[in-house]
Amino acid sequence: MFDQVDPFIGTEATSLPAPSGLAATWWWPKPQVGNTHPGATYPFGMVSACAYSGAYPTGYGRYDLSTEGLPPVLHDRQVASGFTHFQQSGTGAIRKYYNYFRVTPMLRPLDDLGQTWDVLEEEASPGYYAATLGSGIRAEITVGPKSAVHRYTFPAHQDARLVIDFSLGGLDIPYGRTVPLRAHLGSVAPGVAEGEIVVEGAPLAVHVECDAPHWRQMLWYDRRLMPGGTRLDFDRIRPTTLRPFGLMWAGPTEAGQTVELRFGFSLRGVDQAHETLVAECGPGPDTFDSRRQRTETVWRQHLDKVVVDTPSSEKRTVMATALYHSLIKPCLAMDESPFWPTPGPFAFDLSTMWDIYRTHLPLMTALVPERSVELANALLQIAEEEGNFPIGYRMARGADRFSRQGSALAHTFLADLCALGLPGVDWDWALVHMHNDLRRTYGEDFLLRGKAHPISHTLDIAFGYWCTAVVAGRVGDRTLVDQFGPLAARWVNAYASDGLLADSTFYEGGKWNYSFRLMHDMAARIALTGGDGPFVDMLDRFFGFGADPVVQPGLAPGLDELTAGYALDRFEGLNNEPDMEAPWAYMYAGRPDRTAQVVHDVVQQQFSTGRGGLPGNDDSGGLSSWYVWATLGLFPVAGQNTYLVNAPAWREARIDVGDRPLAIETTGFVEPEPGGPAQYVQQVHLDGEPLDRPYLTGAELHSGGRLLIALGPEPSRWGTTHRPPSAPTPHGAGRHT
Repeated sequence: MFDQVDPFIGTEATSLPAPSGLAATWWWPKPQVGNTHPGATYPFGMVSACAYSGAYPTGYGRYDLSTEGLPPVLHDRQVASGFTHFQQSGTGAIRKYYNYFRVTPMLRPLDDLGQTWDVLEEEASPGYYAATLGSGIRAEITVGPKSAVHRYTFPAHQDARLVIDFSLGGLDIPYGRTVPLRAHLGSVAPGVAEGEIVVEGAPLAVHVECDAPHWRQMLWYDRRLMPGGTRLDFDRIRPTTLRPFGLMWAGPTEAGQTVELRFGFSLRGVDQAHETLVAECGPGPDTFDSRRQRTETVWRQHLDKVVVDTPSSEKRTVMATALYHSLIKPCLAMDESPFWPTPGPFAFDLSTMWDIYRTHLPLMTALVPERSVELANALLQIAEEEGNFPIGYRMARGADRFSRQGSALAHTFLADLCALGLPGVDWDWALVHMHNDLRRTYGEDFLLRGKAHPISHTLDIAFGYWCTAVVAGRVGDRTLVDQFGPLAARWVNAYASDGLLADSTFYEGGKWNYSFRLMHDMAARIALTGGDGPFVDMLDRFFGFGADPVVQPGLAPGLDELTAGYALDRFEGLNNEPDMEAPWAYMYAGRPDRTAQVVHDVVQQQFSTGRGGLPGNDDSGGLSSWYVWATLGLFPVAGQNTYLVNAPAWREARIDVGDRPLAIETTGFVEPEPGGPAQYVQQVHLDGEPLDRPYLTGAELHSGGRLLIALGPEPSRWGTTHRPPSAPTPHGAGRHT
C-alpha cells in the first residue's frame, strides 16, 4: 500500500462530488477541511517535518482559523517561510501548534527572514517531503522516530545560507504564536550546535549538525549576526521582549550543490538529543538517503498490514492514505518524559482521545498490539505521576487536559487490551488508576447525584465503570465487580422519557448526535425507547430517510444558519466524530440492512482522492480509521472487545493481526459505486463454520482465519435474530484468569 499513499489528501477544503440519496440529507457543522499535512512522518514517531506557512492548524497550507463551515483563506497559494517540526495531524483548535526550529534556506540577507516564497514542485510519500521554493532552492526532508534530516540543493550563489530560528513556534494567526519561556543555544564545534527551548513548560532539546565544512557558522539575535559569539542564553522571556534568535551557516555554492542538516531531538536534554542523532542517523555526513530508506522500510511494513483487492486505483489510494493517516499519531517517545525522571514509555500528541478511542485505538491494537501496550503503559505512568488519565495529552506541562470533551476514555482502550490478554501491562496497577480516575472531575457529580452534566459524561463514566469491571474481573476482585455493576447501570439516568438524551450542553453536536452511542446494555437502551420499531424509526429520522437534501454551511456561516442546521438533528456525515458509531446502532435492533445502507453512502460519497478528499478534520487518524474499518466490513465496539460485521467495500482484503492474518473474502460481490445500491450480507462463515451472529469477538479477530461473506442485492434474514452482545455486567467478570 506504500506506493498508493497520497499524503496531500485532506490538506485543502473539502471538495467532494455532489452527494445523492441519504448523503445529501446529512449536515456538516464543523470545518470542511481535513487539516492534514503532507510532511515527513514516522509511524507513531515523535518528529514530523513540513513546509511552514503559519496556516491553521498544522502550520502548512493556506487557511486561517476555522471552527465551522468552509475554512477562510489566509494565503491565496501555497507558500512557505521555511520548514518546521512537530506538526499535528488532522486536529482542530487544541491550542497547541508546535512548529519548532524553523529552517529557512536563503539567498537573501538575514533581514529578510520571515518572508514567504511560493512552494513549487511538491512531492510527498510516507517518511519523505520535498518542495522547491520560489527562490530556486530545493528542499528534501526525511525523519526518524526522534530525528530529522534535511537536504537542500542550492543554485550558484556567493552567499547562500541556512538559518534556524529557535524563537519561532505556533501559527501565524491571532493567539496562535508560541513564545518560549527560556532558551539556550550555542556552537559546539565547526558544523555542530545544540540548544534547548522551554515551551509551555516542556524542555525541547536539539543537537544539530551541518555538513558544509567551509561555511561560516554564526549565532544571530534580532536578525543581527554575532560574529565570534558561541552562546546565547535567555531566561524569563515575555511576549513583549521576545526578539527572533537562532543560528546560521553561510557560504558560497555552486549550482546543484547540496547541504545536509541533521537534527536529533529530545525532551531530556542536549546529550540525549546527540545520542539520538547518532543512533538514528549515524555520525554523518551524507545520511539523508540511508535515513529515508530505513524510514520507508518501516512504513512499508506497517502499510502492508492491510491489503485490499480493487480494480480502482482511486479507491486504493483513498484506503492506503487512510491507513497511513491512522498510523501517524500518537507520538510514542520511549524514555523521553520531561516531567519525571524514570525511564519507560511516554506519549504525547494524544490530542483528541474523544475522537480516536472508538476507531483509531482499536485499529492500533489490531495491527501493532505491542505499540498499544506501550501506549497503555504510558497512560498509566501519566496517571501515576499526575493523578489521573488524560483526555488529551500534549508536549506541554499543565492541567489543560480537555476534560470538557469527555471522561473515562482511556478505560475503553484498557478494557479491550485486558480482555485480549495482551502481555506487558500490570493490571493490578491499572485497576487502581482506573478506579481512582472515575472519581475525578465529573465523576464526583456522577457518584453523588447519579449523573453528570454535560450529560454525555454520564454515558462516559457509566461505561468507564463497566470497562473497569472487566479489569477487576481479570484480577479477581469480585468486590469491585459487584460495586461497579450498579454504577455502570446509571447510564439510564442520562436519557429522557422520549428515548433521547436529556437536555444539556454538548461538545460539537446536539443530543441527537450523542444519543446513539453503542453502550454496553443496548438491549435496555432500545427498550427504553419503546422497542426495536421506535428505535429504528428514531434512527431513520436521524439519518435522513425520507428527508429533503440540505445546504451545507459556506464561508463564515452566520448564527442563524448554524442554528437552523443544528435544529435538523441530523447525522453529521463524518464531518465530525460524535455520531461516527451511530450507523451500527441499527444492528442491535435487528436491522443490519440499514447499517449497510448508511455505511455504503458514507464510504462511497464522503471520501475521495485529491487535497479536498476528506469530509472534515481527520483528528489524529480517528476519521481515517473509521474508513479503514468500515470498508473492511468490520467495526470495533470500543471497550467491549467486539467487532460488528457488515458488507465490505472490497472483493477481498487481508489484515495482518498476528501469527495468522484475517482474510476477508466475498461471494456475490459487485463493485460499489457512489450513489449506487448497497450490498447486503446473506451469509457469513468463519473458517468454514456458519456465523449467524453479526459480530466477531476480539479473540476471533486477533486469531485470524478466513471470514467469508456472501453478499446480495437485497436484505436477508442474517443478523436479524442474533444480536450483538448486550449485558449490564461484563461477561466473565469476577472470573480470575
